[in-house]
Amino acid sequence: MKLFVVAAFLAIAAAAPSSYKPEYKAPSYPEPSYPTSSYSAPSYSTPAYPTAAYPAPSYNKDNKYADITIVSQSDVRNLDGSSQWSFAQSDYTTREESQVQKKMQGVTYDSYGKQSYGEVLGNTNKGSSYWVSPEGQKFTLTWAADEAGFQPKGDHLPVAPVHEYELPVAPVHEYELPVAPVHIPFNGKGYKIY
Repeated sequence: MKLFVVAAFLAIAAAAPSSYKPEYKAPSYPEPSYPTSSYSAPSYSTPAYPTAAYPAPSYNKDNKYADITIVSQSDVRNLDGSSQWSFAQSDYTTREESQVQKKMQGVTYDSYGKQSYGEVLGNTNKGSSYWVSPEGQKFTLTWAADEAGFQPKGDHLPVAPVHEYELPVAPVHEYELPVAPVHIPFNGKGYKIY
């Protein structure tokens, strides 16, 4: 019953006409008057800087690389951490590279700096480059970088010489080893104990 009385009172209060009129008028203030200044505006002379002790830079206008432009470019990043990008220039230089995240065996560190050997997440990269030297020689370089390290391949890379020889064999000594003497215990006073 009390709830009904309170609800009825609130309904009557909400339905009653209000005498509140939101008529706000902003106050008007007179314009401020500031005294005129009694001094003139300052004038500054242009500072004289000393002449530079070095000559102005001169640029080589015969830049042989000015006409090289990028003719194609791509860059793909995936949510799984893999990526692939490449570009090609107007001088036939190209480069492409791909990266994949892979679980491999490696060194891990805990929050205290303790080192342990276990499974880690690492990147494996593969790629290739092609370019022409100023002398006109064509170079192609391919590489892979994974848990086996960085492995570049190219015809222009030096190759370690192959040694074809037999390893020397250590000589075999045939002699009779000396026999150790039999230990005879003593009692500490110089007498043998039998």
